[in-house]
Amino acid sequence: MMTQMKKVAFLLADGFEDSEMQNPYDEMVKNGHEAVIISLRSNEELKGKQGTIAYKSHLAINEAKASDYAAIIIPGGASPSHLKEDASVHAFVKEADEKGITIAAICHGPQILAEAGLLQGRTLTAYPELEQEMQAAGGHFRNEEVVVDRNLITSRTPEDEPAFIQATLEQLGVNAW
Repeated sequence: MMTQMKKVAFLLADGFEDSEMQNPYDEMVKNGHEAVIISLRSNEELKGKQGTIAYKSHLAINEAKASDYAAIIIPGGASPSHLKEDASVHAFVKEADEKGITIAAICHGPQILAEAGLLQGRTLTAYPELEQEMQAAGGHFRNEEVVVDRNLITSRTPEDEPAFIQATLEQLGVNAW
């Protein structure tokens, strides 16, 4: 059964973990959703850290409104370090959280949520070496393949992608993967 098409935002910058972008992106499109790549600038060429794939951003973060999307996916790698200090990125994820929009962050992706002040009292996971950083931001860290806390979905590494993608699709109303 096909669900209604929804817009899914991907927050992305150079140095993203290739599979953490490609696999969720491909699954969202395969399941009939519109994938929109948002970066610091529109029409920006973004390369993965392994160099196997590249994407072009559709929209600049300062032009994006979280309320236009059913979900926001934040791949890991070095990409979050390029995005996490930007005020427009903070405003975007804060708006999404306030509206209960799904935010799915994997690997280093939760660093953006920490910088935006969204982890206080939330349960999450991330790349294991980020445990102390996540706790310092007020989060309750669990070393599990996927953690869902209301609208927040987090995972640790590329090995966790199947569970991460499944949890994200479930939040979007897709039951079978």
